[in-house]
Amino acid sequence: MTTLKIRKNPDPALRVKTVKVKDPLAKDVQELVLAMIETMYANNGVGLAATQVGSNLRLCVIETEGTQYVMINPQITATSKNKVISEEGCLSFPGKFFPISRYSEVQVRYLNEFGKPAKLKGRDLLARAIQHELDHLDGVLIIDRIKKTRTLKPKKETPLIKI
Repeated sequence: MTTLKIRKNPDPALRVKTVKVKDPLAKDVQELVLAMIETMYANNGVGLAATQVGSNLRLCVIETEGTQYVMINPQITATSKNKVISEEGCLSFPGKFFPISRYSEVQVRYLNEFGKPAKLKGRDLLARAIQHELDHLDGVLIIDRIKKTRTLKPKKETPLIKI
């Protein structure tokens, strides 16, 4: 398998707003998905967005609790009212963690690795990972979320998470 180079802040590729994948089954898209999964695992990440490996395609991969998700053209369709602050890391900010406020639950619509429409309701770590990776796909980094978080008080302590 192939591992890709993860872009680190302040690489301008991390600020690129992605474009929709036209053909999820295209060979180059499928190869990118496989390489991203391999790269995510090789770096002990929970998720990885295409922008983090220099691609402008709207896709990401996530693995939580033994379940792997490939999300092509993902879009959040619903959020909970409740937000939770937790220390969050990022493969593009190695060794750094920041207190970030995220919705505790989200619903996302996307195409899976087979190009089939899918819907998923994520809670806790999965919800946080979805929001984190979709931020990347919109050119938003965790450092952009810090100021908004600082005015909120944490509801509970949660362990450090590298996404």
